[in-house]
Amino acid sequence: MTINPEKRIVFCDFDGTITVEDTFVKVCRHFAADTVDRLLRDIFNGRLSLKDGIRRIVESIPSSRYPDMLDFVNGTPLREGFECFLEFLDKKNIPFIVISGGLMGLVLRQLGHLAERANGIYAADVDTSDEYLKVVSPFEDGTELVNKKKIMGTYSFTYAVALGDGVTDQGMAMEASLVFARKHLADYLERCGRHYMTWNDFHDVRIELERRWYNPA
Repeated sequence: MTINPEKRIVFCDFDGTITVEDTFVKVCRHFAADTVDRLLRDIFNGRLSLKDGIRRIVESIPSSRYPDMLDFVNGTPLREGFECFLEFLDKKNIPFIVISGGLMGLVLRQLGHLAERANGIYAADVDTSDEYLKVVSPFEDGTELVNKKKIMGTYSFTYAVALGDGVTDQGMAMEASLVFARKHLADYLERCGRHYMTWNDFHDVRIELERRWYNPA
């Protein structure tokens, strides 16, 4: 896929956006339940950053459980219309970039063959060489385990679309020309007075982009 002359691009969160539910949270709760319950209180009370909390949760899991973690997400339902949306972008030569605040192995397992349709996939990863998992993130920055705004900055574009649902998508959304937001991200943008589009599935996103870009009133 080649980048079109107008340099349009789509940046998309993974958990709760491409997937119907946040499977990374489900994995953490299943494989590190005690640690999650203990650290969530500290995160909500502001005593621990989200980045440090995620790292401590993941690194409390034995490396021997990693294959089980990957199997746990097999068959994860993706949001309706996702594959059609990828086909639409492919036909229009618009790059599609996945930026996840979760773990690369889990993202790739859930995407399956559709991973090949993305122009880039970014997420934290894990080192399984020691007794316990160790989080490795090339785009860690400040309070973020995966700095989505920083990743956006590695691309050249004139018009960026962002899709997301959570706290980790805030920086990405503020850099985009057009935002499709759900849940916590929508609440944040509402408080900021930042315009965004509501959506239920990827058919909604495709239809809106077709209307704006190819069938303007």
